[in-house]
Formats: sequence, structure tokens, C-alpha cells
Amino acid sequence: MLDEATFRRESDQALESLKQSLILAEEQSDAEEIPFETEEKNGVLNVLFEHDGSKFVFTPNTPVRQIWISALTTSFKLDWSEDAHAFVLPRTGENLKLLTQRLLREHLGDSSITLP
Repeated sequence: MLDEATFRRESDQALESLKQSLILAEEQSDAEEIPFETEEKNGVLNVLFEHDGSKFVFTPNTPVRQIWISALTTSFKLDWSEDAHAFVLPRTGENLKLLTQRLLREHLGDSSITLP
């Protein structure tokens, strides 16, 4: 398990990278209305969906050294993988960005959404 300082550094870096990818995806959206909005508050990343008022919440959970995602009425708990040097969902092997991309596609019904 990562020590606390390493977890905080890696989780902050992973969430910042995800935030930048989400912002780029917002900007590249060819829809007349941007399908989602990204905001960060107190270390928690939120993706808000105006069309139905729902949101995805990304939270670093320091005591268990995981990043938790609340999305699509499900909780996803990502563990640090030394091999991948990323937070991954153990069940599928998806890293944070790939899992988020899949969840966005499912929620919005748009398979063209890509997180750079």
C-alpha cells in the first residue's frame, strides 16, 4: 500500500490529469450544448449533467488509498497499480481515464466521447 504522502501526490496528479481531459472533451464537444460541466471543489472532482441534473463524483479516499467514483448509481473503487502506475478498477483493469470515458459514454449514450 502507498504511504499517505505518495497516495496524496499520485491521487492529486491523477485527478488533475482527469480534470484537464474532461475540460478538453467539453471544449471539443460538437454538440450545440455542452453535455457536461467539470468542477473541482476541495479536492473533489464533479462532472455535472445539465440534461438530467445528475453528476459523477470523484473523491480521493486517503485512509484506504483509493479513488472513489460515484456514478450511474454505483460506487467504483480504484486501487493504485504499481505495474500500470495508475489508479485502476480491479474488476476490469480500466484506469481512471478509461473508466471515466466509458461511464460518460454510457450515461450520455454517445460512443464518440473521448478523453484525451
